[in-house]
Amino acid sequence: MSEPYEGDDPFHWKTPEGGTGNSFDGAEISALAHLYRGEVYRSTIWRQRLDMTTNWSVVTLGIALSISYSAPDASALPLLIVGLLTGLFLILESRRYRYFNVWRARARWIEKHFYAPMLFQSHRPKPGEWQDVLAKDYLIPEYHIGFWRALGRRVRRNYMWIFLFQAVAYYGKIIIHPTPLESMDQFFERMAIGPIGGFAVFLIGFVFHGAWITVAITTYLRDRKKHRVRRGVTGMG
Repeated sequence: MSEPYEGDDPFHWKTPEGGTGNSFDGAEISALAHLYRGEVYRSTIWRQRLDMTTNWSVVTLGIALSISYSAPDASALPLLIVGLLTGLFLILESRRYRYFNVWRARARWIEKHFYAPMLFQSHRPKPGEWQDVLAKDYLIPEYHIGFWRALGRRVRRNYMWIFLFQAVAYYGKIIIHPTPLESMDQFFERMAIGPIGGFAVFLIGFVFHGAWITVAITTYLRDRKKHRVRRGVTGMG
């Protein structure tokens, strides 16, 4: 029988069906436990970095609200600008989420395939594909999800509420200040920004919010499809 780990390319290595007959000894289990602690620590650090950009979005939205609602004749423009700024924070956070997801997924993989079997079966976990997937991910690390899926997850979990609040605050400002709205013509007149007509601003806002809604729904469906078959590192993420 050929050796399971022969050759130089780790992606051709594979644990044979039923395992090699070897089992984790005390030192190896201890090493894996320390590895798990390290992954949890790294995921915690990156979790804090994610929270940082979300906090920036909330703070800038609060500042824009304070400026726009400070007086009836105050401009609603800060609420539009903060929408663009929040979009920038969302992009930054999505990039960070891809890193966070690596450490989170690895820790979850160890929990699912190492610790859970020990607790359920009261003996060491069976060798198999889960060890190969984890080992290959350490040898040649890669992202577990794409940028758009990361973007969609951050929208669904945090930024949809920030964008929703920003839109409600902006249209509320248009409707009630400086006086209650009396006609649709007045609505578009108030939305005008310099040479850009109010209807054009409305369409830009419609496309902007429609884009993140589309990304959120599309990536949600892709997540569901991907997670039906959990093989390789994509199954980890």
